[in-house]
Amino acid sequence: MLKKYILMGSLCSGGSAVAQHKIEEPDTLQNKAYDYLYDCIDNSDPGSKRQAVYLDAFLQKAKRENNEEELVNGYKNYVYYAPVSQQLNYADSMVLTAKTTHDRALQGSAYLTKGIAYYGQKKHKEALDNYLIANGLIANTNDQYLIYKTKYNMAQIKQYLGFYHEAISLLKECTAYFEGHDDRGYLNSLHSLGLCYNKIGNYGLSARTNAEGLSEGKRLGVRDMEPYFIHSEGINHYFLGDYTAAIHNINQALPYIIRKKDFANEAVGNFYLGKCYMALGDLHSALPYFVKVDKSFEDTNFLRPDLRENYEILIRYYQDMKDLEQQLYYVKKLLRADRIIEATFVYLSGRVHKDYDTKELLEQKQRIELLLDRRKYNDYIYGSAILGLFLTIFYLVYRHITNQKIFRKKFEALMQKDALAIASPPVEKVRAEYPDLNPEAAQQLVLLLAKFERDKRFLEVGWTLVKLAAAFNSNTKYLSKVIRHYRDKGFTEYINDLKINYLIDRLKEDKKMLNYTNKALGEEVGYSSTQRFANAFFSVTGMPAVFFIQEMKRKNEEGEEEG
Repeated sequence: MLKKYILMGSLCSGGSAVAQHKIEEPDTLQNKAYDYLYDCIDNSDPGSKRQAVYLDAFLQKAKRENNEEELVNGYKNYVYYAPVSQQLNYADSMVLTAKTTHDRALQGSAYLTKGIAYYGQKKHKEALDNYLIANGLIANTNDQYLIYKTKYNMAQIKQYLGFYHEAISLLKECTAYFEGHDDRGYLNSLHSLGLCYNKIGNYGLSARTNAEGLSEGKRLGVRDMEPYFIHSEGINHYFLGDYTAAIHNINQALPYIIRKKDFANEAVGNFYLGKCYMALGDLHSALPYFVKVDKSFEDTNFLRPDLRENYEILIRYYQDMKDLEQQLYYVKKLLRADRIIEATFVYLSGRVHKDYDTKELLEQKQRIELLLDRRKYNDYIYGSAILGLFLTIFYLVYRHITNQKIFRKKFEALMQKDALAIASPPVEKVRAEYPDLNPEAAQQLVLLLAKFERDKRFLEVGWTLVKLAAAFNSNTKYLSKVIRHYRDKGFTEYINDLKINYLIDRLKEDKKMLNYTNKALGEEVGYSSTQRFANAFFSVTGMPAVFFIQEMKRKNEEGEEEG
């Protein structure tokens, strides 16, 4: 039953008007199977009385039978089909019910669905909190569907925050898995891939992905994603300078998107329609679309960072028209938009091109209001605000630059030495004897450690001090002292150094490995999870694995150019 709940809510946040009061359940439905009731819910018109009857019948059946899993699914039905204002209440009930079970997959699925509900309402921070809880619960299960559904939704957050390359990596995995497993999940992943390719400027690959999505949707008989691929390709046309084609595509897609109450994509479509007409020199036709974007922001309090330019255009327009009231109105709107963007888009806010930075906006606001009502503002308050903002930005930029310099120095240092130079001194030349170590026993353990390193057994998964001591017919306390004395490290540091240094050597020799994901690299050297690998790599090298890979690729490209 769990697999029936596909990747819903990732494209829009519209909900249907399900009745809030309890529906009288027909006797004929009491003995129907859950799958039958779910299919009736899914096939009913959204918001219809018929759908409300089946929703209630499903939930009441689960309560009568005290079936906790299906009770969770009953609440989940309401999360997907209830009005937006009620979705989070049902999500809370769903999570509370799931927590009474010992089923980690069921609990993870509940948190994931709650995150999707938040994401549909553009509450991205809350969505991420729930996705992370879901990931912690699902990661240790064998439910591949839920694992990849979590990956997909994490990719949506990464895409939203501007980590496009990381999102692309996750979405490629999702596309490969969902193809043949979940048609809608497959098409959603393709659509998001196309959007990410557009954001990194690869318009050709974005166009091919959109075309593939349209073709696959027809082949699979899933046509409700078609307007989204057309919408995406319309934006692609804009960036390629084909404004007439862009207008045609976006106008073709918008009616469906509006019916779905997908206000985010509706605003994006209106913005690029305005941009197209402006590029064609028709400002008269462009202006109403920019006003529609403002109306969407006013109604929903949501604005994507790439739509910030909408207000810059309106400010410039009314400045040229010498309409101070309208100019001030949109300056205030842009300041408000900036506060929301800076609070939510930690990564993107610093990368969106700003024709009006915060300091200039505040000064412009002050000048206009002085012209309108001759009131003066407290220079100290605004000066402090500007200084605080400047210092914050300066600190963040300084920290980023400093970290990059540190990482680059450590990278260059790694390139200058043999990454597999493991300190394995001959037994006869080991350092002064340790008081608590028997020389003969210590010498035997040093020999075993040398063989362990030489045979690369450290690449096996799951080494612990207990396991290694057992393999050496020793005890943990004695082996720990030998490693500490003769390798200058604790056990965990010793194993991590061996694994990571081995991997660095492989990455230097095998360029193909530079295209591996962190998960694949971790598996190469025997880490049971991506997070453990990432932590170990940073601990040993002093830099993230992603940075090291990027620098290796850059170094290889420079070498090829010189060659």
